[in-house]
Amino acid sequence: MRTVDLTIIIVYLAAMPLIGVLVGRKQKSASDYFVGERSLPWFAVTLSVVATETSTLTVISTPGLVFGNGFTFLSLAFGYIVGRVIAAFVLLPQYFKGNMVSAYGYLGERFGKGLQGTASATFVVTRLLAEGVRLFAGAIPIKLILENYDIHVEYWQIVVILTALTLLYAYIGGIKAVVWVDVIQLSLYLGGAIVAVIVLANKMPADWISTASADGKLTLVNFGLHILTSPYMLITGIVGGAVFSMASHGSDQLIAQRLLATRSLRDGQKALIGSGIVVFVQFTLFLLVGAMLWVFDGRKTVAQLGYQSADDVFSKFIIQDLPVGVSGLLIAGVLASTMGALASALNALSTSTVADLYQKFTNRDASDSKLLRHGRVWTLVWAVVFAVFASMFSTTKNSVIELGLAIVGYTYGALLGAFVLGLVVKRARQADAIIAFVSTVVVMAFVILGLKFSASTGGFIGVDFSKAGGDKVALAYPWYPLLGVIVTLVVGGLLSLRHPAHTPDESKEPVAAEA
Repeated sequence: MRTVDLTIIIVYLAAMPLIGVLVGRKQKSASDYFVGERSLPWFAVTLSVVATETSTLTVISTPGLVFGNGFTFLSLAFGYIVGRVIAAFVLLPQYFKGNMVSAYGYLGERFGKGLQGTASATFVVTRLLAEGVRLFAGAIPIKLILENYDIHVEYWQIVVILTALTLLYAYIGGIKAVVWVDVIQLSLYLGGAIVAVIVLANKMPADWISTASADGKLTLVNFGLHILTSPYMLITGIVGGAVFSMASHGSDQLIAQRLLATRSLRDGQKALIGSGIVVFVQFTLFLLVGAMLWVFDGRKTVAQLGYQSADDVFSKFIIQDLPVGVSGLLIAGVLASTMGALASALNALSTSTVADLYQKFTNRDASDSKLLRHGRVWTLVWAVVFAVFASMFSTTKNSVIELGLAIVGYTYGALLGAFVLGLVVKRARQADAIIAFVSTVVVMAFVILGLKFSASTGGFIGVDFSKAGGDKVALAYPWYPLLGVIVTLVVGGLLSLRHPAHTPDESKEPVAAEA
């Protein structure tokens, strides 16, 4: 790394918290802190949603996917668009109808505070694991840069610094600061990717497109039959990706909170659908970088290049081949995705803790100023917890990190399933929903950890709780939410047959109605 690149990174790390504080320094109410007084423009929320779901691993890993699967990853991105359209017109209206600050408020209205608390607690655990991994991943490039200058620091020290910088604007500015800083950060790393394409274009032979195409690196569709084990088959991508996106963008507070900060339901729908289109374009851009790198690196495999994984393909290019200044901007963009995801998680966890747990289970009619104070306190608490979790990941093995990244598979199906159960099974009550919710998490743990399929044939092998490897592979992750929804509906639906048919307003437990 060159001095000018390091300077750019340092300036960026200092500037983002400052901008966030300036944008959100006039917070006066809990509603402003949690949902920006529902005044944010839909285009800003669109970009914030994309920045929130984009991690360091996404930016670094996506170009490397071309080396193994070409452009078939886009089938999953297309499924994401389908899922967001459905979520926009089926789930989002339920949240706006109740003037809620949390997606799980719907579950409280439909079933009762027991399920609302269960869903919120599940969201908290999921985010702690998933965002802890993201935060640790963001510390990796910083450590590599500093080591080039013979500056040796531990991962936990970098994690603490990143968390402290992000906390500055998330604590003071709330959702407004988070959203507008997200807009800047998304622009930064997408701009860096565009610059990388331009730089590569000037280094490529004139026939690079035909070369990449002949090698299968521009393949868009995979009609293979391994739909249960490969996440990038056409059917897997569209169907599994759609349900996965419905869960992540329709039942996860991390995303729902941003949508609730828009001015109207229509704006929220535009932001949600628009985010799917932007994500599709984003993935296309990074895959294009990957196809160009395939030709630039001499059409060699990851092993032939001497890299440990496909993640190294783009990382090495950033550090070794980009012009002075551009490397710094792109690495700053990588860090931007980490800080943006962390800030979003802090704000979402704070909101869910106050709205779904504190207010529901204390039964206190707290003043607005007190809710704002609680929101900020919990933002601080969760920042400390995140730093601890991320630091712990630095001492773990890769298998545990992979478990952290895949943790949403255990819970997304149960979360989305609870919403669908409330919408379609009118006689279901809170006890039915909670039992179905817990049963789904247990079943998904068994499926993810135990079921194994043949890598060569795609057929079912049996139950084996040892690590996948060789000819043993697990069920493709896009199917996890769909399977979870099915389990929730079956269990909850069967349990609901114990009760007489009634209207949704009568379906809550008596204690919930009184609360």
